[in-house]
Amino acid sequence: MTTVLIMGVSGCGKTTIGRVLADRLGWQFQEGDALHPAANVAKMAGGTPLSDEDRAPWLQAIVAVMRAWQKSGISGVVTCSALKQAYRDVLLSDLSGARLVYFEGDQRIIAERLVARKGHFMPPALLASQFAVLEPPGPDEKPLIVPITQSRDAIIAKLVAAFS
Repeated sequence: MTTVLIMGVSGCGKTTIGRVLADRLGWQFQEGDALHPAANVAKMAGGTPLSDEDRAPWLQAIVAVMRAWQKSGISGVVTCSALKQAYRDVLLSDLSGARLVYFEGDQRIIAERLVARKGHFMPPALLASQFAVLEPPGPDEKPLIVPITQSRDAIIAKLVAAFS
């Protein structure tokens, strides 16, 4: 059983790729943004970045999903910005077999994607605040780093090969 946490700033492709990856592997999928409390969604939709305190219950909700999968012997893919190492420590500290995937990309490219994206509460104006607090994972976290400049098919093929 494996749990894969795909992390990166909003608009880097976590959900799009994560869903396809989970489907190809026959695993469960959880979009981390779907677990935000309503107050967090309203705050972000209004253009205000979240604080660490805002994120705490959201991170715990994601942890609960991953622990339930692990307890049931289920493999799954979950997406979460996981911008700081402290957040990743909360998310992954008690999970054996968990793997971290970091979608790495240029702010300009991701900003273009956000402007084109429809139906998401995260406004493009908040992207700079995400990059400002982003702590890319270090070697001690053993991340699989995926440059988002690769094609969607290439990224999916790389991830399927890594987790099959």
